[in-house]
Amino acid sequence: MAGGGMASFIVIVGDTLPHVLGALMPSIGQSTFGHVVFSRRFVIAFFVIFMAYPLSLYRDVGKLGKTSAFAVVAMCTIIAAVVVEGPRIDLSLRASPEKPLQLANTGVFQAVGVITFAFVCHHNSFMIYGSLRKPTLNRYFEVIHLSTAIATVASLIIAVFGYVYFGEKTQGNILNNFPQDNFLINIARFLFALNMITTFPMETLVAREVIESLSFRDREFSMRRHVWITTGLCAAGLAIGETVCNLGVLLELTGGMSASFLAFILPSACFIKLSYSSTPLYSRKLLGHWLCIIFGVTVMLLSTVLSIRHAAQAGSGPDAAASCWR
Repeated sequence: MAGGGMASFIVIVGDTLPHVLGALMPSIGQSTFGHVVFSRRFVIAFFVIFMAYPLSLYRDVGKLGKTSAFAVVAMCTIIAAVVVEGPRIDLSLRASPEKPLQLANTGVFQAVGVITFAFVCHHNSFMIYGSLRKPTLNRYFEVIHLSTAIATVASLIIAVFGYVYFGEKTQGNILNNFPQDNFLINIARFLFALNMITTFPMETLVAREVIESLSFRDREFSMRRHVWITTGLCAAGLAIGETVCNLGVLLELTGGMSASFLAFILPSACFIKLSYSSTPLYSRKLLGHWLCIIFGVTVMLLSTVLSIRHAAQAGSGPDAAASCWR
């Protein structure tokens, strides 16, 4: 789950920052030097190595508190930019008024995977709890409920307005639906990229803690091991981000394979396991948890299979690979 998040954030940086840099410095962007410096590969490598990687070396998630505050401000700006600029763009870029809006289609299972990916925070739970100044369950519940409520409102706004504006043309990164020379959207793209760069270390911390707990549980902390694990994780995320350009498919795969397991299957299975000593395995009290597991398995299998098929179909076009390496 954390690895998929790291790769997704890098892909978003590659989708946004080259457009912004080219729009801010068009004369440089048209030169040979600009074609290299503003290319997707160079931009991703530069910002991951010199910004995301140093932040990922922190051991305490509490040190990233200021970057989280910046992420909230950036999120509000991005939402405002999409809502304001959507009605102003050329009609050829917007949804066809002749096609009715659909509440669901054949991609519903991939969509559930993406939504699950957006809301899964289970793998960060223990680190968030430990970063509280007064780590109590009541304070932890307040943080989780408030953050989830804010994420829900933000997701609904961007989803509803984005779909109303672009319909079937909506891309995995909605900012890619706007022209490259839109000033307000370029500000949103820049903030979005910085948001992803500062969020990247959160996933790195989780992945590193998992590796430390599974492989080096009985050993003392080693700074050399800490640096090597962090470097390997960032390098792996960078490699995926450099070679994958379809954000939608990446989110669908990560959501289907990992997020569905964390959100639906694992919590219900843990509850059933803990309740087994006092409650029969197939009791009515556990029916809801069994249904949740069945739903999670269904979403995980269908979303993964359909996402792989979608990726294969999307990658069969003549320009599919070239778009990643511009």
